[in-house]
Amino acid sequence: MDPHTTMTPLDRLIAEQDIARLITRFGLLNDQADWPGVAAMFTADARFVRPAGGDALVGRDAIRAAFESRPPRKSCHIIANILVDVTSANEATARCTLVLYAAPADAAEAASPALIGGFNDRLVREADGWKFAERVGFLDLKVKLA
Repeated sequence: MDPHTTMTPLDRLIAEQDIARLITRFGLLNDQADWPGVAAMFTADARFVRPAGGDALVGRDAIRAAFESRPPRKSCHIIANILVDVTSANEATARCTLVLYAAPADAAEAASPALIGGFNDRLVREADGWKFAERVGFLDLKVKLA
């Protein structure tokens, strides 16, 4: 069944907006160190790969534990160029670009370079809304701070 004919244009627009909001909220909750909130954005069996790479984290509990195990920091995720493709009423893919500034929690300024990358996402709609089923990060480059 073609999802473009089974969803109304309004349904598609609402789904796109809900997913864009989820992607933006991920950055905000990450900056607030709200790890339960971040973890709740994923399906129970989700797969997550950080932009810096490493092994995939599988499952909401593993994702939350990985975030909780990081040293405290100050961060600012700037998320842009969100492109959502709704493939059915309950499935979508998305891509976004991010710029990340981060520093130790007690620092007054960012000591590390800014990172530019993004995420490729696979999303599903659950009873309580859209969730990340897979979120794979990538880095394009590091920006030296002057």
